[in-house]
Amino acid sequence: MKQLILVGLGGFIGSIARFMVQKLNLHWHFLSIPIGTFTVNILGSLIIGFLIGISSKSDILSPNLRLFLMVGFCGGFTTFSSFTGENLTLMQNGQFSTVILYTGLSIFFGFLAVFLGFQTSNLL
Repeated sequence: MKQLILVGLGGFIGSIARFMVQKLNLHWHFLSIPIGTFTVNILGSLIIGFLIGISSKSDILSPNLRLFLMVGFCGGFTTFSSFTGENLTLMQNGQFSTVILYTGLSIFFGFLAVFLGFQTSNLL
């Protein structure tokens, strides 16, 4: 039950954060791309990559905190971050044939962001 509450609370906060960031769609326009959604997807990928990197190097994030942040917050903020995090894990496990290369700005920059987030964790 505690895990469900952690994931739910993280998802609640992530969903509110997504709503706030997506308001950028009302103010910024670039080639008809929904800037708010694009920003959410890239930031979510950066955050989950950073969290995966920290989790792989230390026990600083407890299992409950990982659930809250990675499943709850990132899942509520964007499902794109979960997808890119899973692809990173597949690559780390050597399952390159399982990773499918998608086209489009969101996917390209999303993976780039998850990679940069992971690399940033090396600075700690």
